[in-house]
Amino acid sequence: MRNSRESRDSGIAPQSSSGSVQSVAFEKHLLVDAANMLHAWPELRALLKRDRDAARSQLVQRLGAVHDAESVRVTVVIDGRGREIVIEHPSKQDTLTVIYTPSSLTADDVIEQMVGRSPDPATCEVATGDQAERSTIEALGSVWVPPADLLARIERAEQRLSSKVAGLNRSNAREWGTRSS
Repeated sequence: MRNSRESRDSGIAPQSSSGSVQSVAFEKHLLVDAANMLHAWPELRALLKRDRDAARSQLVQRLGAVHDAESVRVTVVIDGRGREIVIEHPSKQDTLTVIYTPSSLTADDVIEQMVGRSPDPATCEVATGDQAERSTIEALGSVWVPPADLLARIERAEQRLSSKVAGLNRSNAREWGTRSS
């Protein structure tokens, strides 16, 4: 599956092709320090050693469960290497975003800017194991989510989605069974 990519010289809010900032109706915003999570979870840490892109992709995919199950806006921030910020929407939804920082900024810098610019920082949750970052985002009014808590949250969201799909499959099987009679 191809990702949509956008480069921006400045700013960090997702923008439409006309350049206007897109509004998102989700009330909560989960910002994830990707490098921190990749190193915090044994499964991703092992994959990271073999294939950095696959590890990042798996992280984003798993975070998609929280996005879908909880209707939470999710932004994964990854330290970049280029001159410009790169914004991707891997699921083609504005509410699930991957941001690659330019080499002049760290993921922490971008997360802090996003929390600081939020109309209500208390609606922002920041997943990181970095204690200095924790202090900064809490001082800005955001909520800290430790790596273990985020993993447990993902697992609960995956279970809820799996149960919902199983229920839909049972319902469809019943409906289709009565139609074929």
